[in-house]
Amino acid sequence: MRNNQPISAYNILMTLAENEMKKNDFRAGVLLLLAAECKTKQGKDRTGELLKAAKFYKKMANKEKLSAAKYAYLCAAKCFLRIGQYDNAMSTFEKAKKYVHHIIEEKKPIVVVDDSPAITLKLNDYLQKLGYKDIHIFADGKSALKSIKKLIQSSQNPIVLLDMDLPDITGDEIAKILLKLKPELSIILITADEKTSPRVRKTIGWGSTAFVQKPFTINELKNALDVTISGSFT
Repeated sequence: MRNNQPISAYNILMTLAENEMKKNDFRAGVLLLLAAECKTKQGKDRTGELLKAAKFYKKMANKEKLSAAKYAYLCAAKCFLRIGQYDNAMSTFEKAKKYVHHIIEEKKPIVVVDDSPAITLKLNDYLQKLGYKDIHIFADGKSALKSIKKLIQSSQNPIVLLDMDLPDITGDEIAKILLKLKPELSIILITADEKTSPRVRKTIGWGSTAFVQKPFTINELKNALDVTISGSFT
């Protein structure tokens, strides 16, 4: 049965990606990249999925302005680079360079939900280095839910960095509750689980925007935040 799991995960991710592409949602690109990872683990060629992701990001770049278009072009360039299309990667990267921030964007509030002091300390350090100042840290799900609901009610739209294993309520349940309350809420899963694990796939399907696997680097965190911000405009 274990050999069938990557195929099942791939089919689920591609179905979700197609649905998000119809809505012109940036989550489609992330889902296509996850599908490409499934192909890699199967020892199969992932060119088709990465090319589809590159074309999708370029399409989104033509629809958006300023930072969103820049992020989309950069994502497309990375996809082209991964499949060896260097000319397309460079031309797309050059388009990204044309987008200059004329407005200094305020950093969104960040809510970190993890019961490991070592992880929260690491996240707090990384987030401050990335320019985030409004950081809320919780070691349990119930306290985090209460705080996040207050932020949403006060018209603030936080980015939630969510662990899957908490002492009182699981991360996937927290994501389900929050995304019912605010479907466009930005949630980044930060967990030791594999991307293809059932609960991670399920939570991505509900609408979480990015995934970071422990242990992680500051660049991996930054990339997840960039993807999340590029797909969120509220």
